[in-house]
Amino acid sequence: MTPTSVLRAADFPDGPPHGRRVCGIDEAGRGPLAGPVSAGAVVLPAGFPLGALGDSKALSARRREAAYSLIVEGSVAWCVAWAYPCEIDELDILGASLLAMRRAYLGLVARLAASGGGPPEEIYVDGNRLPELGLPREASCRAVVKGDGIVPAIMAASILAKVARDRAMERYDWLYPEYGYARHKGYPTAEHRAACRALGPSPIQRMSFNYLPR
Repeated sequence: MTPTSVLRAADFPDGPPHGRRVCGIDEAGRGPLAGPVSAGAVVLPAGFPLGALGDSKALSARRREAAYSLIVEGSVAWCVAWAYPCEIDELDILGASLLAMRRAYLGLVARLAASGGGPPEEIYVDGNRLPELGLPREASCRAVVKGDGIVPAIMAASILAKVARDRAMERYDWLYPEYGYARHKGYPTAEHRAACRALGPSPIQRMSFNYLPR
């Protein structure tokens, strides 16, 4: 879904939204040639240590792992969900990313309900497109350009998605060690492309992507 407007940092003159009514959503893994795309959805409490957060792409692996633990242990609720290579090939990477976001949000809402809580009132999604979430009338959903560097809940969602996907690719490396997934996480490195040329596509290859050397 394309929003009628998208937000940027200047649209938050009083500071970014934060607290129990706010949900952040982000994805990780749009660029790789193999493996799933992941998405995180998070609601943070008002007292969460925001200094531990940041744009997941700019944080070191060690800081991401530390932040991941804080988010899992200290959030009001969180969920990570996936769209898999066959879905990426069927829908394209944008459609699959939005599907993973929808799954993450619905999983988050289910966890909130299981603990006796209602759905978040404000949902902020990184980027300029929105997943179809089926929100109640009183809730709002807004896209935030570069939101993973602005809205704390989006930062947290980005970290969850990135760490979860990296861990998944390390597990795939156990199954297919010849492709080097633990090192490049499925991204289009020379090593990855060379392995695909020598061995053919792996079982988790995104067949709609050009995975061979150019």
